[in-house]
Amino acid sequence: MASIIGVGDNVVDKYLDLGLMFPGGNALNVAVLAKRHGARTAYIGAVGSDEAGRHICNALKSEGVDVSHMKVINGPNAYAAVTLKDGDRVFVGGDKGVSFDFTLTCEDYDFISGFDIVHSSVYSGIENEMKSLKERARIVSFDFSDKYDDAYLNEILPYVDFAFFSGSHKSLDEIKYLQREFSKKGPKLILITRGAEGAVLYYNGMYYLQPSVPAKVVDTLGAGDAFIACLMVSILNGKGVEEALNAAANAAAETCGHYGAFGYGIKFEN
Repeated sequence: MASIIGVGDNVVDKYLDLGLMFPGGNALNVAVLAKRHGARTAYIGAVGSDEAGRHICNALKSEGVDVSHMKVINGPNAYAAVTLKDGDRVFVGGDKGVSFDFTLTCEDYDFISGFDIVHSSVYSGIENEMKSLKERARIVSFDFSDKYDDAYLNEILPYVDFAFFSGSHKSLDEIKYLQREFSKKGPKLILITRGAEGAVLYYNGMYYLQPSVPAKVVDTLGAGDAFIACLMVSILNGKGVEEALNAAANAAAETCGHYGAFGYGIKFEN
């Protein structure tokens, strides 16, 4: 069985138009969504002692994600304020809460070493841990979102095996050039998602183009995380690259059909 551990960011996404908050955050979403695709998963990160933190913890337990190494910190959970414009999520504020108030222990690293992939993100504040993660993990996966800063990439890419980026406003030629250049720094898999234009994968020296799958878009939040989670589980389970990409595109389309990255909306007070 494939196994993936998410390490780093979590939030509650507060949908201002709905008055509902949903568990979220890249590292957390990937752990949950990979679990739904059949992987053994866990999550390590810091949640608050407030209602939002408790809600995240309960949602993870309901999904069967291992939270034995998750940290509960006295204080507010991180949150992101979200509005929707024609189904596309727009972040309009937020607070980091206690999300960066933890460091990985020796016990955490021993736990992490038992998984096929450790996944984190640019939002996790985990840059100082990347060298240690690379030394202990079989595969390090990292979501850079839309951060293409040369200094940051030069710092992080050498420790990354699977690299993920958002590139909705980049041309196909530019994407292929970037993937080729990034691969020289270490990653063997580089995916750049393009929203409605699909995604471009560079894997073991070959390019693959994946069109998007038609969807009734309610909310795009979490679609990229769904794509990442499904793609990694499929590859770990030995699926061919084209089959894995098609499954990932369908997973992303399905996520667009509901609010939140994976549900569990509850009311919140402003």
